[in-house]
Amino acid sequence: MTKITDTKVPAGPLAEKWSNYKATAKLVSPNNRKKFEVIVVGTGLAGASAAASLAEMGYNVKSFCFQDSARRAHSVAAQGGVNAAKNYRNDGDNVYRMFYDTIKGGDFRSREANTYRLAECSASLIDQAVAQGVPFGREYGGYLRNRSFGGVQVSRTFYARGQTGQQLLLGSYQALLRQQKKGKVKLYTRHEMLDLVLIDGKARGIIARNLDTGEIERYAANTVVLATGGFGKIYYLSTLAMGCNASAIWRAHKKGAYMANPSWTQIHPTCLPQSGEYQSKLTLMSESLRNDGRIWVPEAKSETRPPGEIPEEERDYYLERKYPSFGNLAPRDIASRAAKEQIDLGKGIGPLKNAVYLDFSKAIEENGKDIIAERYGNLFTMYRKITGIDAYKEPMKISPAAHFSMGGLWVDYELMTSIPGLFAIGEANFSDHGANRLGANSLLQACVDGYFVLPYTLQNYIGNETDRSTPPIDHPAFAEAEDKVNRQMERFLSCKGKRTAEDFHKILGRELYDKCGLLRTKKGLEEAIQNIRRIRKEFEEDLMVPGDAKEVNSELEKAGRVADYMELAELMCIDALEREESCGAHFRAEHQTGEGEARRDDENFSYSAAWEWTGNISAPNLKKEPLIFETVTPTIRSYK
Repeated sequence: MTKITDTKVPAGPLAEKWSNYKATAKLVSPNNRKKFEVIVVGTGLAGASAAASLAEMGYNVKSFCFQDSARRAHSVAAQGGVNAAKNYRNDGDNVYRMFYDTIKGGDFRSREANTYRLAECSASLIDQAVAQGVPFGREYGGYLRNRSFGGVQVSRTFYARGQTGQQLLLGSYQALLRQQKKGKVKLYTRHEMLDLVLIDGKARGIIARNLDTGEIERYAANTVVLATGGFGKIYYLSTLAMGCNASAIWRAHKKGAYMANPSWTQIHPTCLPQSGEYQSKLTLMSESLRNDGRIWVPEAKSETRPPGEIPEEERDYYLERKYPSFGNLAPRDIASRAAKEQIDLGKGIGPLKNAVYLDFSKAIEENGKDIIAERYGNLFTMYRKITGIDAYKEPMKISPAAHFSMGGLWVDYELMTSIPGLFAIGEANFSDHGANRLGANSLLQACVDGYFVLPYTLQNYIGNETDRSTPPIDHPAFAEAEDKVNRQMERFLSCKGKRTAEDFHKILGRELYDKCGLLRTKKGLEEAIQNIRRIRKEFEEDLMVPGDAKEVNSELEKAGRVADYMELAELMCIDALEREESCGAHFRAEHQTGEGEARRDDENFSYSAAWEWTGNISAPNLKKEPLIFETVTPTIRSYK
């Protein structure tokens, strides 16, 4: 085990670090920027904002996504809002308070400097989005409207009804298309990155597969940016789109990029419950609903009466009871565990007894149906289309589900991985959220990384480089990476087993959710590691992939993604097993208080775990980045 100390965090007071960095960073003159090529993989909020911003500066950008359109990235699914310390509601908000809420929400397991920069840049994002035409909700007088999200006691979340992610993505997408028309961005849709190309230890290109033709293609650049999102789909049943995957960051990991805190994955408390084995994903209902909805379960176990027939005195509003200061706006990890606790006690509702109620009757009585419809109308419509239930008349049924990855590629203050020239932004990196992400900080991080941070830090990297040429694609490193990709696809196609990649994915996801989900134990994690190794061996021997590589072949795509999940899953469990404490979304049953709350161990585990690939997935090398708190003092994370 070695310590990581070179995080490139600038010296000076916390509030001045980012200003100091920008004032001293290397620059590239406008006339020289057109000489450089940048590859950006992913066109969600992080990728689109980064590609558009870098192209606007003059760089030549190649932008890749596996969807048929850049605007179909999964950022559209983030509904509830985006945080910013504007203090429009005059309720005491400021940059420091937002920084503290975020670092506390992550259970004091994130790097101070990165977390503060997120809060510091938040106000600029709102101005940027308004200039792009994002239709945020407004008060009667014209001011932008705010609401609250979990883990805070102020209103700092800006929103466009229940479509905030979609509207922000449309803003960045239009900026991206503007640069495409100017010839500064080349868009490669229906292209999937299959490997990273290193030359002299630096990221200089990628190998991609054209998903429409099956062709393997080489692309070179001066630097590579991964903006490919998180890996919550590893659980199979999750809130993520079916196409979401971890392959880009995992293959970069196998080329030398550290993977940090992979076991920190968020279970979202307000999703529609699973209704049967036929399902391939779950639907997210925005956390913003918890502003007005009250969460409860019947006091009696195995209750069969409809919710309207259960009197108030026979209901348990358990979040309001256990966490009176925050109530229904307790952070996601706490709200999810509390729901699981009630379900495990036999108080779950719905056909499978796997849900709790989210009730708007009191809010409608106090504010009127029209106000609730104005705030959440499209969410109520979506709920009715899926379930057939009118949530204005009957409580919603919600349940915890896998959602977000706080872990990801390790990056320094500049958002560069341990591979020089390889940057990771948005949910692809680990940097800002610690062990638990507060709601409405995901859209914020993606935008801040792409619009405001990367344009400085990537330029600083290029400005310090002596070799500024773009490598030729006939370089031996490209041939070696392409050969590796072809050999893997040949193995999948020649296996001739009887089971699909999706079948293996379901089994893997169930194993992870049961043993490395909301609740983890030493015994369960050890069992999971052994089971994952067995499942991976069966996958290698009994996989069935029809068709061939020189055509559209979605089963071949799935096989590659599931193969990466098989390896990542083991690292998740190794990481969870190594961390003998409870913090944020990582809840070890052996480490809890008498009241069932997480017990953190700052003396032994105040670090970020950065895992290095050794060639043996079962024996990764642990590197620790000590978490140094100069401004805040870690305290017991209480929301009571």
